[in-house]
Amino acid sequence: MSTLTLHWVTASTSLVEFSPELLQRVESKWGQGAVKRLNAMKAIIEENQLKTENEKLKIVNEFFNLIPYKSDIDHWNAKDYWATPFEMLTSFGADCEDYSIAKYFTLRELGIDDGKLRITYVKALNWDEAHMVLTYSPAPNEMPLVLDNLKSEIVPANLRTDLIPVYSFNATGLWLAKERGTGQFVGSSDRLSLWVEMLGRLEN
Repeated sequence: MSTLTLHWVTASTSLVEFSPELLQRVESKWGQGAVKRLNAMKAIIEENQLKTENEKLKIVNEFFNLIPYKSDIDHWNAKDYWATPFEMLTSFGADCEDYSIAKYFTLRELGIDDGKLRITYVKALNWDEAHMVLTYSPAPNEMPLVLDNLKSEIVPANLRTDLIPVYSFNATGLWLAKERGTGQFVGSSDRLSLWVEMLGRLEN
């Protein structure tokens, strides 16, 4: 498992920073394709700052949905592993949590407010299993839109009757689901150990 991490920069002039040394290590370990994917994400962030939020959602959703699905067992030899965007792109594989996390951080880098975005744990009725999506709320108390690796179209949550929300979170909090609304705030997202572990790898 790689210890290389993605360096997210808060300054608007340099949103995602890849040193030449880092890219050389990436190419040595994962090949030129991994370097191209990282640079493609960097270009998406740098070139789409002035797009509308709906345009940003579509661009980011389509980009990450191109990454092949791989289960955590097959990909990371772990029952449950939340990959950083860097790990997802370089290893060229993801499961539902990884898609949602990568979309969340990329949209944050594109200037979308944290309060509009939540990584949402759901039950997928069509597969009778747990699933994770990213939701975007245009305004408080408005029906959120769902970004899903299983469906390319971004639609309002009330049209996704195949999903039952359980809880949602972002960098600032954790909410228990209340039908398809905003939910009940229950505390900090640092209660989620896999999230905290992923953030540690992201920031180091």
